[in-house]
Amino acid sequence: MSLTPSTMLALGTPAAEFFLPDVISGVKMSLQDFDGLKGLLVTFISRHCPYVQHVKKELAKLGKDYAGKSLGIVAISSNDVTNYPDDAPDLLKQMAQEEGFNFPILYDATQEAAKTYTAACTPDFFLYDAKHRLVYRGQLDDSRPGNGKPVTGKDLRAAIDTLLAGRSIAEQQKPSMGCNIKWKAGNAPAYFH
Repeated sequence: MSLTPSTMLALGTPAAEFFLPDVISGVKMSLQDFDGLKGLLVTFISRHCPYVQHVKKELAKLGKDYAGKSLGIVAISSNDVTNYPDDAPDLLKQMAQEEGFNFPILYDATQEAAKTYTAACTPDFFLYDAKHRLVYRGQLDDSRPGNGKPVTGKDLRAAIDTLLAGRSIAEQQKPSMGCNIKWKAGNAPAYFH
């Protein structure tokens, strides 16, 4: 399990377009599906990653806690399923159902969404404002598998609450850490090397 940090994309960067199928409904979704909200959280996840396994209950809780608020949440899985079959869409759907995720999980077969968002790890979090400008790209909290710290989601929750309250989020942010995105052979972007 190699520990990979977020790329820490520049704050203010516009959210990249996507048009990807939801593993639960099969419906293709785009960035425009989240227009009119105060914020959008884009999370890159995988099923097999121990770091995602460590926080999956908090991800489900986050979805429930912010349901009905002006926040869109979407997860994207971009891993190479040929070499990592546990991340196949049907198994992602199973995880979503088991954990009670109330947000879509989109499958990025070409890995283009991961590249355009500069996703590097799972989990990797990107929080955007109403104009789809990046305001937070950091960790969920300080907990990691085996470090004994509780999974609370405090860093990401503080950023979301600040955004929804109409205030500016502090620019000092700690990168998320997790398993690297499992790139298809020859497909890893330059920023990843």
